Amino acid sequence: MDLSVIIVSYNVQFFLEQCLLSIQDASKGLKVEVIVIDNNSADDTCENIKSKFPLVSLISNKKNVGFSKANNQGVKIASGEFVLILNPDTIVAEDTFAKILNFAKEKQNLGVLGVKLIDGAGNFAPESKRGIPTPLASFYKLFGISGKRTGKYYATHLTEDETGVVEVCSGAFMLLKRATFNEVKGFNEAYFMYGEDIDLSIKLLNSGCQNYYFSNTQVI
Repeated sequence: MDLSVIIVSYNVQFFLEQCLLSIQDASKGLKVEVIVIDNNSADDTCENIKSKFPLVSLISNKKNVGFSKANNQGVKIASGEFVLILNPDTIVAEDTFAKILNFAKEKQNLGVLGVKLIDGAGNFAPESKRGIPTPLASFYKLFGISGKRTGKYYATHLTEDETGVVEVCSGAFMLLKRATFNEVKGFNEAYFMYGEDIDLSIKLLNSGCQNYYFSNTQVI
């Protein structure tokens, strides 16, 4: 299996459906499995998956266990060489999977790989590439001081069209080797939602890996 796509859902039935359709197009020519972990949605998410996407592996939690724990649940049953942590409100391009896997396989010490994220209005999302939010980096961000030396919060040493090494990638799209994810014990389940992507990125850096921002494909 080339890739296991892990998606945590919570009351996002229609966003998730569009996401899964885009995954189908991006999976052509590759061995891809999709695992959805639903955190006890009140909508018809689970029924919709079962009827429209029977090949998707579905974990239906009886309560909302949070983002970190649900993703860890998905990775535990994954079989891909690589896992992709993907938000349900995303649309991946047809070339996304092929491009990121080709790039990732060239890196000997890959930590996590992020891509160019575009918001619904077509604007670049600066959280696509970030630095560690130290007090100084956060201060510069708060007061709008941004440059190659001071703009570390959003990793401004790279433009949105430059691929390169970064410290932190967004939890909306995180590609890494399944073995590496397991070596650092996955997401810290003390984080219910928000901050877990920073924590994972830092754990990977501390283990000797390098994290990358890949600009040659985009995800809405």
